[in-house]
Amino acid sequence: MPNPSQQPSAASAGAAETIRARRTSLGIELGSTRIKAVLIGPDHATLATGVHDWENEYVDRTWTYSEDAIWSGLQDCFSSLAADVRRRHGVQLSGVGSLGVSAMMHGYLPFGADDELLVPFRTWRNTSTGRAADELSDLFGVHLPVRWSIAHLHQALLDDEPHVGQIARLTTLAGYVHWRLSGEFVLGVGDASGMFPIDAATGIYDEAQLDRYDQHIASRQTPWSLRDLLPAVLPAGHRAGVLTAHGAALLDSSGTLEAGAPMAPPEGDAGTGMVATNAVAPGTGHVSAGTSIFAMIVLHEPLTRVHDDIDVVTTPAGEPVAMVHCNNGASELSSWAGLFGEFARLSGPGLDSGRVYELLFEAAGRGAADAGGLLAYNFLSGEHNLGLDEGRPMVVRGPESELSLANLIRAELYAVFGALRLGMDSLADEHVEITTLLAQGGLFQTKQVAQRLLAGALKVPVSVGDTAAEGGAWGMAVLAAFAASDTGASLADHLADTVFADLELHTVEPDPDDVAGFDAWLERFVRGLAIEKAAVANS
Repeated sequence: MPNPSQQPSAASAGAAETIRARRTSLGIELGSTRIKAVLIGPDHATLATGVHDWENEYVDRTWTYSEDAIWSGLQDCFSSLAADVRRRHGVQLSGVGSLGVSAMMHGYLPFGADDELLVPFRTWRNTSTGRAADELSDLFGVHLPVRWSIAHLHQALLDDEPHVGQIARLTTLAGYVHWRLSGEFVLGVGDASGMFPIDAATGIYDEAQLDRYDQHIASRQTPWSLRDLLPAVLPAGHRAGVLTAHGAALLDSSGTLEAGAPMAPPEGDAGTGMVATNAVAPGTGHVSAGTSIFAMIVLHEPLTRVHDDIDVVTTPAGEPVAMVHCNNGASELSSWAGLFGEFARLSGPGLDSGRVYELLFEAAGRGAADAGGLLAYNFLSGEHNLGLDEGRPMVVRGPESELSLANLIRAELYAVFGALRLGMDSLADEHVEITTLLAQGGLFQTKQVAQRLLAGALKVPVSVGDTAAEGGAWGMAVLAAFAASDTGASLADHLADTVFADLELHTVEPDPDDVAGFDAWLERFVRGLAIEKAAVANS
């Protein structure tokens, strides 16, 4: 007779039936350091997760991920998800009710007429497109960031790269994966807004700017028009094809996953982060911290002028957003955590990574408000908004500085927020009102230290919700469910009334000592950028 303690609970049995009946939605996000899958039920609660850790490669002075890494990573992530479904609910994951893919935004994936990738994927992290970005900013009359796909394309054109004349399609990482899974060459409007400027009135690429670009390059006699290269644009709530048999086999190497699930428009990680924190309505804002760090503020009105450190993109529904994006986020902090974790293992039984972060962040919370005179620069790659084409991570201190663990980790946390604060100051000059920011990312899972220091750095209350830890993959699953629902509601209303109706937020107000301390640290940080530039020039 079976042991009653081994029988599935009523809740687990209900979840198993939900999975069998395919009343589920699957979101997959290809982030910079992790591919994550989240399966949710009709109540948007997480039923299972899958992960695959990966890292970009620096090949021929280009940050990239290989096609093999993309597909082997996706298969491993899905296999991890299927194993979690079996472990938690005792059922096989043979299909889902709806599906969506998101990924890191921007970058460059050009394909030829045979649908083969012409050059290795160039990610958002590459900052070699400065000449193109400056030229296009003047041409379009907007700030055109170096990360955007059009900047990568135009730089390749300026450099007379042989593949440019062979391009038949151009897309982002999310658009590429979606295309292979569904056969549909489309993109969600939020991700598309990181390829080329979007017309707020139409919700698609700005036709006048497309014409302006084609006229600008007419003398080069390219065999294509830009509008013919770009994916079609769809807002949240629309369907974007279905998972094909070929796509199912690409995701699930075991052959168990069945085709037919409707797919949402593929989105960028910025948009899914906004969904995951319920920050898609005008006046709301969100900060995401990972390999990069960025803030997204949904605008009531257009900005009054062009800012070199503010990008204008959109929500997944097409609402205009002011985006402050910094290439360098928490990667250098993670390296320091790894170093101290290694020391812990040498000195005793060791600590898991979560406990290492917890101890380090607790120490940082006790550090001097100005980090004891320590400066940290987290620039593993360039930071165009600060005039850096390349980066050199470093710690700088003077003889009067107080070197301690608490101050070192506080300085590294401050470094994550430094460039972001400078961009947010430009928004303050525009009198953009931000009542609160919702934060997301692993940085904010360790109690309230990073949340508190961010509130002090940006001088605004910072909130963290229970869904923030699941991140963009959960947000993409919500978008997949929304696309399959046919409710007719706006995305903002759907999130507020259906998804987040009972959301609990944990809010931290700016501490005056933290505000004053960060301001003093930031003043030294800006002066010390000359050190960073000298290091780039001489190493």
